[in-house]
Amino acid sequence: MKTAKVIHLTSVHSAFDTRIFLKECKTLVTAGYEVILIVPHDRDELVAGVQINAVFRPKSRRERMVKTVWQVFKKALDEDAEIYHFHDPELILLGLILKIKGRAVVYDVHEDVPRDILSKSWIAESLRLTISWMAERIENFAAQHLTAIVTATPFICDRFSKLGCHAVNVNNYPILSELYLPHLDGVQKERAVCYVGGIADIRGIFEMVEAIGQTDTKLFLGGKFLSANQRERAAAMSGWANIKELGQLNRNEVAETLAKSMAGLVLFHPELNHINAQPNKMFEYMSAGIPVIASDFPLWKEIIEGNDCGICVDPLNPRAIAEAIQRIVEHPDEAKRMGENGRKAVEDKYNWEKESETLLKLYSNLI
Repeated sequence: MKTAKVIHLTSVHSAFDTRIFLKECKTLVTAGYEVILIVPHDRDELVAGVQINAVFRPKSRRERMVKTVWQVFKKALDEDAEIYHFHDPELILLGLILKIKGRAVVYDVHEDVPRDILSKSWIAESLRLTISWMAERIENFAAQHLTAIVTATPFICDRFSKLGCHAVNVNNYPILSELYLPHLDGVQKERAVCYVGGIADIRGIFEMVEAIGQTDTKLFLGGKFLSANQRERAAAMSGWANIKELGQLNRNEVAETLAKSMAGLVLFHPELNHINAQPNKMFEYMSAGIPVIASDFPLWKEIIEGNDCGICVDPLNPRAIAEAIQRIVEHPDEAKRMGENGRKAVEDKYNWEKESETLLKLYSNLI
């Protein structure tokens, strides 16, 4: 029997993106598919059974929209595969062209794009509403003409299902074995909490720095700042003295950071694209067996408080954040119990192993 060939396409994400490479592409390889990933990268290479076909790695957003997108277009059209699976809204035109050519085309929607645009600082505030409206119309039109939509949250899936699309939800839950490693069991906890991910004002960096400055605790800060200006502002705050800046971390370094932390922070601001999101880091903290201190959005409270695995607070209130941090570090037994509850919840329901079944069923139906 001929092996089915599938191609994943991105002009935005890195070659080893957690959702695209580690989860989806590797799952498909294990299931017997021939998988090609067209992605900005330094070179063509075969990694874990996934054939990475490199395109131009941009230095700016403008270069990406012109050079990188064009190269992804060209390489995709040169291939002959059963399924094309793209991950960025800027590739919608390519998806429609491939569909017209008779291919099965899947659009993987990671974010609620129209709502996400409303909080993009690089777009002039006066233009955001108009651009958001246009983006939603384009996305809705395309979705109704593509073969299938894969979404990262139930909220996004519901939006496309109401349009009559073939939409399936594949949550971005953690791989069970990735961040909970036996050799880390003996790692000594420090009097510290952590945040790992993209660092920006709307993701709560200034509230986190102010809050940690009101405690006698350290904050392990892993990831890249959205802008140099935001880093300068954060570093000028008095709470910065309690920050241990780690920079961009690989997956092993993420696991090690979580293992020595007493809790993980995910304190996004109440933007429209955050309230119904399911941030990967929330579940990664749970997977690593540490409590979560999270924004008090209804959906997040349902997950965190419903599984008794952390504390939800007003993300705009540094005093409340500081009190939650102090509660965790001063009550290690309670923190341990919450961490164990979170890990159990991941083992029972919030894991990639369960989510991958939905992806494989979709692919089987398309083939």
